[in-house]
Parts: sequence; C-alpha cells; structure tokens
Amino acid sequence: MRSRARARFFASLAWSAALATAAFADDRFGFGQPVATLDVAAWNVDVAPSGSLPAGQGSVADGLRVYASTCAQCHGSNGQGGPMDRLVGGSGTLNTATPVKTIGSYWPYATTIFDYIRRAMPFDRPGTLTNDQVYAVTAYLLNQNGIVAPGAVMNARTLKGVVMPNHGRFIEHDPRPDAP
Repeated sequence: MRSRARARFFASLAWSAALATAAFADDRFGFGQPVATLDVAAWNVDVAPSGSLPAGQGSVADGLRVYASTCAQCHGSNGQGGPMDRLVGGSGTLNTATPVKTIGSYWPYATTIFDYIRRAMPFDRPGTLTNDQVYAVTAYLLNQNGIVAPGAVMNARTLKGVVMPNHGRFIEHDPRPDAP
C-alpha cells in the first residue's frame, strides 16, 4: 500500500513540475515566440462546407489532364481504384453488406473534396497543386461521379452550389447537449 501511495505522490509532483515548467518556459528559457496573424493565416487553409474558398477555377477537361498526370497512378485511370482508394462509383451500395464509399456515394459536401485534395494530395507531394488544379481535379471527379456536367467549371461560387447525392444522410449539428 505504501508503494502505491508513494507512486501517486511522485506522479502528482512530476505533473505539477511539468505544468509549472510549461507555464514559465517562455520567460525562463526563451522558447517560442508570439505568432503573427499572417503566420496563422498561412496555415489556415481548411475549407468548411460553408467556408470561404480561394480564388481560382478549373474545368472538367483541365481536371482530366491534371488527374491523368498526378492522380491516376494511385487511383486508376478513371478513378475506379488502383493501389489507393476508389474515387468513382458506388452509387446505391451504402445500404448493402459491401458498401463502396466514394466521392459520389458517400461524401456529403463538394467543398470537402476540394479541401482534402488541396491539403493532402498528391500523396507523395501534398499541397503542391495550385488552386486552379485543385478546382479542376474536383470538377473532373464530380463529373466522373455524374454530379456535374462535362462542361462544368468549378470555382468558389459554383463549388458551393454543388449538392452531393449523400448530403441529406449526414447530421448537420451534433445533437448531444455537451457538444458545441
């Protein structure tokens, strides 16, 4: 029993020391610096469903070219899958024993596609596509899933207007009373 009490004492002592050190680290050791608003803005690139999108635009035709040179090696020539996930198809499979979750069958917001491609793709060089290229690939993938017409051009205005097939099957706001 004594060893358990002693262990708790030393654990709480170590925790208190860690908190105290963290609280005074800036002043005592010169670690860190204040973060400028512009520095934060440079990293604030996520796009919420109703959030602001960057300037730029891309067509389905442009997206085909970018997709072929940047995405097809992992996702297949038409988005049907390769070494990485399938991006096209899956319509009507979500309520089956083998659901196929793709952009067209599962994703609730078109802006989320843009956001994910912009921040995480291509896999070996994330964040290297221009906004125009991201809009173009997004347009191409939406077209491949039958969501936009072959002549569609995606930009900040048109992308927000795209209604995804699975949009109505997601809960907009968390109903738990303790959730913000």
